[in-house]
Amino acid sequence: MADTNEVVHAYMAAWNEKDEKKRRSLLEKAWADDGRYIDPMSDAPGRDALIDLIAQFHKQMPGASIIAASAIDEHHGQLRFAWKMIAPDGSIGMEGIDIGRLAEDGRLQNITGFFGPLVAV
Repeated sequence: MADTNEVVHAYMAAWNEKDEKKRRSLLEKAWADDGRYIDPMSDAPGRDALIDLIAQFHKQMPGASIIAASAIDEHHGQLRFAWKMIAPDGSIGMEGIDIGRLAEDGRLQNITGFFGPLVAV
C-alpha cells in the first residue's frame, strides 16, 4: 500500500512536470488506472485524460506552478488538501482545495477540485 503523503506529493509534482514521460511516471505511482479528476472546468476520466489535462494547463498557463498550501487531511480513505497556483511573477494566480478518495492500493481514485478559498457565511 502506498504512503498517502508520497502519493499526493507525486500527484502535485505531476502538475508541475512539463515532460510527458516524467508526468506519466509520476501519475503511475499516484493515480489509479481508472481514476477520475473533476473541477469546475474539467472532467478527466482515466490517467491518460489527466495527463492531457495537465499538458493543457501548461499551454494555457506557461510558467505557472502548483504548490501545496496545507497539510494533507485524511481519514477512512478520504482526503483533502489546499493548493495554490503560483504565476511566473511569483504572485498567487489562484487557490483552491482538492477532495479525494484513495483506491484500495493507496493511489488516488478520484479528485474533485474546487477553486477559490472557502468563504464564511
